[in-house]
Amino acid sequence: MTEQPPAPDAPSRDTPADDGRDGVLAPHERAHEHDHNRDKDPALMRREPVSFVRRGARLNSGRQAVWDRQAQRVLVDVPRERGATSVARDARLDWDAAFGRRAPLLVDIGSGLGESTAQAAADRPDWNVLAVEVYVPGLAALMTRVEQGGLENVRAVEANAPELMDHLLAPGSVSEVWVFFPDPWHKKRHHKRRLVSPAFADRVARVLAPGGVLRLATDWSGYAVRMREVMEAHPEFKNLHPGRAAGEESPLTRVRREGREAEVGAQPLPAGWESAAEDERPLRAGLGEALEAAVAEDPVDHEGGWAPRFEGRPVTSFEAKSRRAGRLVFDLSYARR
Repeated sequence: MTEQPPAPDAPSRDTPADDGRDGVLAPHERAHEHDHNRDKDPALMRREPVSFVRRGARLNSGRQAVWDRQAQRVLVDVPRERGATSVARDARLDWDAAFGRRAPLLVDIGSGLGESTAQAAADRPDWNVLAVEVYVPGLAALMTRVEQGGLENVRAVEANAPELMDHLLAPGSVSEVWVFFPDPWHKKRHHKRRLVSPAFADRVARVLAPGGVLRLATDWSGYAVRMREVMEAHPEFKNLHPGRAAGEESPLTRVRREGREAEVGAQPLPAGWESAAEDERPLRAGLGEALEAAVAEDPVDHEGGWAPRFEGRPVTSFEAKSRRAGRLVFDLSYARR
């Protein structure tokens, strides 16, 4: 079954198409009503594009109930500047006080439905785990996992991750940063909205303690290559698995040789494409320019550097669907020098 590309308004790859809204304007949603007008103020305009588009903030009755029980403890309110996901430039926050203790801090960016956040908290009870997400029903789903698992070491912020990193995380205060399945923004004109960029790498380098780890995962080969390019070029990071899974062992080589993924939609190549005349296998076959050029020139990934699958990352419903569609997952791990 062919999977359609993600909706452009998805804040993270694990968010569902149906947020279970029941038409009730929840208390947390009222603050969102005037965001649009505030964003029109030139003095408050963001200086760079965000990696998400806002979706509905309404909750069904079940999620609203868990929100009412858990939000005061789990959700950390932060000073805003321009809207519900912004962070004021003069914001300050004592994270030890927010968690009620001092412990190593793990930041899960784009936590989606909270699966990886909850798993991290369960696996590392002696760590503080912070989820950063803009999708309100996803935050409610995380609260459900926190409640069901009796997790005491989870906090969450509804915020644009770059702003949170700039204004609310002190230099060297974070032990790990996770970015699993961020929106790939597959169209070339939208690549500027991708979260993982040189500016993002600078931010991670600032907040990570020496020896701290950045873990990345995506199922889009083009984005995986860009992630690798960005991180390999940054002087403050070293690949924890340099040269691993290169050549014929590389998932990138497999994607190119087997035609597992097109630029949009991850559809397999049509049968017989290898023997088709050169002018008969262009973009109308579903291939993006980058993939077609790579296949035509040299399908082998000679660089490698892909990490083994991180055992602490649970197989989410999204990843299971991705596997069924025939896509491969690319993991990368980098340490702060």
